Amino acid sequence: MIVMPRGRISIRPRPGVAILSRCLFESPSAQQPDRNVEKREMQEIWIDYLNALDAKALALTNDEVLDAVSKALDAQGRGETVIEPRVHLVPESSDKGHFNVLRGYVKALNYAGVKVVGDFVDNYKVDLPSELAVLNLFDPNTGVPKAIIDATAITDMRTGAVTALGAKYLARKDSKILGHIGARGTSYWNVRLLDHLFDFEEIRVHSRRPESRDAFAKRLEADLGKKIVVTDNWQDCLKGADIMVEASRLPEPAPLFKTEWVKKGAFVVPYGTMSALEFDLTDIMDKVVVDDWGTMRPRQTFRGASPSRRRGQGDGRELACRNRPDRLRHEARPRK
Repeated sequence: MIVMPRGRISIRPRPGVAILSRCLFESPSAQQPDRNVEKREMQEIWIDYLNALDAKALALTNDEVLDAVSKALDAQGRGETVIEPRVHLVPESSDKGHFNVLRGYVKALNYAGVKVVGDFVDNYKVDLPSELAVLNLFDPNTGVPKAIIDATAITDMRTGAVTALGAKYLARKDSKILGHIGARGTSYWNVRLLDHLFDFEEIRVHSRRPESRDAFAKRLEADLGKKIVVTDNWQDCLKGADIMVEASRLPEPAPLFKTEWVKKGAFVVPYGTMSALEFDLTDIMDKVVVDDWGTMRPRQTFRGASPSRRRGQGDGRELACRNRPDRLRHEARPRK
């Protein structure tokens, strides 16, 4: 959590600064001031700042989070947004961590934004969350900065909401068992919002470090008011679950998520830092959905089949605005 004083920042240009900066790039003949032109002082620019405590004070409900993200996906599906592919900044090596830089524009909100998310796996060693974020909002018509927001909490909420909304459209309505790998910040909102929609009879969680998974389960039990099953291995957590979420923090790809654990009709959400899947997982899936096909690498394939030609493809924005059907049939196995 980043805590700084709340309030507003004023950017007030000093008289003459705009004229000076212009003259630096003009020809000598054009630098002679026109004494007939009245000097006008630039208007003040006020930037709103919201820190972590401000975001927490909003006390957003489950339905408010889901509704906000659903509306954004709907706008994206209708072509009312501009979402640029994310880029990464790796200061030293990807083993230690990196920054995600995300850029977008939402017409309905009349805001453009740039969010920077630091993702550093060993932050727990210095008592910090692994993911910390700052969101900058701008007026898309003038470029004026409008707000700086501590976006750590809302990033967790947004990720959890996309997971839950995917399950809303793709998971079986009678799903009763959730298996969740990982205990990072987004994991809490995955479980919280999924349980809000499905009211599970059983929730299983696993994380590599015992202290991490125990603390995760304790927080969930306090907030959800139900027993959480803590497992010490992947198989006991995932096998036979109706909804399977993999949000691990592996240092390198490793096939820890076994395809044979996926039963018919299950909904699978893998988004770990490094792939934990076996290569044949997509072979058994009836439907494959991603956040946005536009961000996929050119000619990226699933087991040699072009994504655009596989049966039942789609992305989250198409589901949200109902441009794509959801489940194919009751026993189908969708993957998001």
